[in-house]
Amino acid sequence: MLRQWSVQSGQALMEPEPEPGVEQLWEQEMERLWSSQALVRELPYAMVDKRFVRQLREPEGVKTSCWQRWRRRGQTARRRLADAAHRLAQGFGLWEGALYEIGGLFGTGIQSYFTFLRFLLLLNLLTLLLTASFVLLPLVWLRPPDTGPSLNLTLQCPGGLQSQTGVPRFHNQLWNVLTGRAFANTYLFYGAYRAGPESGSAYSIRLAYLLSPLACLLLCFCGILRRMVKGLPQRLFLGQDYKSPVSVKVFSSWDFCIRGQEAATIKKHEISNEFKVELEERRRFLLVQQETRTQRACHLLTYLRVNVLIGLLVVGAIGAIFWATKYSQDNKEESLFVLLQYLPPGIIALVNFLGPLLFVFLIQLENYPPNTEVNLALIWCVVLKLASLGMFSFSLGQTVLCIGQNKTSCASYGYNACDYQCWESAVGEELYKLSAFNFLLTVAFAFFVSLPRRLLVERFSGRFWAWLDREEFLVPKNVLDIVAGQTVTWMGLFYCPLLPLLHGVFIFLTFYIKKYTLMRNSKASPRRFRASSSTFFFQLVLLLGLLLAVMPLGYVVSSVHSSWDCGLFANYSAPWQVVPELVALRLPPPGQRILHYLGSHAFSFPFLMLLSLVLTVCVSQSQANARAIRGFRKQLVWQVQEKWHLVEDLSRLLPEPGSGGSVGPESPHSRASRPRSFCPGFPCPGSPGPRTPRPGACLEDPARPCGAPVPASRFRFPSSSEL
Repeated sequence: MLRQWSVQSGQALMEPEPEPGVEQLWEQEMERLWSSQALVRELPYAMVDKRFVRQLREPEGVKTSCWQRWRRRGQTARRRLADAAHRLAQGFGLWEGALYEIGGLFGTGIQSYFTFLRFLLLLNLLTLLLTASFVLLPLVWLRPPDTGPSLNLTLQCPGGLQSQTGVPRFHNQLWNVLTGRAFANTYLFYGAYRAGPESGSAYSIRLAYLLSPLACLLLCFCGILRRMVKGLPQRLFLGQDYKSPVSVKVFSSWDFCIRGQEAATIKKHEISNEFKVELEERRRFLLVQQETRTQRACHLLTYLRVNVLIGLLVVGAIGAIFWATKYSQDNKEESLFVLLQYLPPGIIALVNFLGPLLFVFLIQLENYPPNTEVNLALIWCVVLKLASLGMFSFSLGQTVLCIGQNKTSCASYGYNACDYQCWESAVGEELYKLSAFNFLLTVAFAFFVSLPRRLLVERFSGRFWAWLDREEFLVPKNVLDIVAGQTVTWMGLFYCPLLPLLHGVFIFLTFYIKKYTLMRNSKASPRRFRASSSTFFFQLVLLLGLLLAVMPLGYVVSSVHSSWDCGLFANYSAPWQVVPELVALRLPPPGQRILHYLGSHAFSFPFLMLLSLVLTVCVSQSQANARAIRGFRKQLVWQVQEKWHLVEDLSRLLPEPGSGGSVGPESPHSRASRPRSFCPGFPCPGSPGPRTPRPGACLEDPARPCGAPVPASRFRFPSSSEL
């Protein structure tokens, strides 16, 4: 019936009458498409067939019910919303052409770094959107009244308040921009935010200011976790012994839609890089299989020696950062105040510049595979960077919040009120300087180190210049820099709410600076690695940076006394105290009792037990899935072995070429001479290996001497050496 309708509609007027079996299969396929919910545009058919399927689903003259029309509109709206969310997650297609070019010329490993930059830019834009929506716009719209003059506090400081204006006048404007003092009275820093009493407004600016950083961190955590799961290497699920067939890459890699010469060149480079990675992995695998116990013991000793040396370097770097930060904060009244302001960022930048170079050099001595080398260097670089940022935060806490110290102002006000009247803005300025200095260092290194090095290498010739050569684009070092900048941005969400805007601009410019450095000033690394193995570690490193930013922020919000004369929480012992006040002021008694119950032990213990039960179920389900996967693999091996036995039986029954059509059993020599590779390039799982002939007389074929050549088999399968 469906075929007759298609003929009547003029789609198959000139076609011959198909066979009955084909007609029946065609009708079954049309019935399936008519009853399925698959989108018509995603069907693998021509446009004429798609129109015919649409007519089957929505025939003309047939009225659909209101429920069906509403359901179809809802499905269309959900699909468009999902497409919009997917485009948003991909950054609206930002830098797609540049990423494609980088991936084709330098491999997917380096491309993953630039994709990582785009992901961080998206996170900063979402963070800025949340802050602007819930804090800045309500603050500008409500225009809270002036809170009046600040509290007149008498501070008993030894030597009085110190002046910090030891900068020459002709440098004041530029220096104020670099240190952040030019924006001290703007919404960039905490001290410029003011609000009236909580009872005077229906919208709480203080609560929004407090919860916005927490919501931003939670959003970033969810995004990183989703990207981590998506970026897991597939080999973790397929098993360690899984090897992708080379024939698939040989015959299926080319895109036949390519027409331009430039796109074809990039695609050729991309396929070449894939084969280089594949061959390097196979070579490493064979070397590991051929290692002896003595060689493995030597590798283990080298691994321990190198990692102990790297650990000592990290400890020394942390000590240098602690001394630089303490010295800079304790000597602010010196004449060298201009240099001391940037002493901690300078030491941190020096450590982070020399550390990755030394780490990569030492790790290369261990002769690791490229993926392991990149990931191990990245881990040590991140340990160095996060430890340096943690020590920087701790030294700031010692100086500003008097952690581990006993001072008069600290005992009275909970912080060093003599040197820091608005300590939140002071910490924000330090983080602002650290972020700005990292970007300035990136610009300076690209245009004052990499560019002159490339020009000198191209201009002069000789052994020294050949040894110097262009720099190699080190992925661990570049990932380290961008993760460190993002960690500083997360740490400053409370003290410098608009720091994500500044860091987003830095990331946008960094993309083009790094692309210029990669294309013009750098050389392609001879050691290729896969993007799937590096993307997961990029997200893991970023997650560690997020946790490092959350810990001091949680401590400051819950336990540290706010400044007395600036900011939104001037009259609170800690910023979190605004939450109980609003609960008591705004919520009715039933709501307060519900919140108190949610925060009590009577709710916590059953909730933890429920979480433990859910976790147990998830772990049991994952173990059951793993057992099922192992069973399916064994079943696949059994099926392949069964098919091999059938092929062998068929080969014995079929006559050999030139044997006169006689049917008889095949000798083991001819079976052994035939290649055993059914899968192109690699043996199938479960396929039997080549069997060596037994010495002695040939019992299967007495007419043929043992040394005579074996006639060619009728069935011949290509071996791995022929592909």
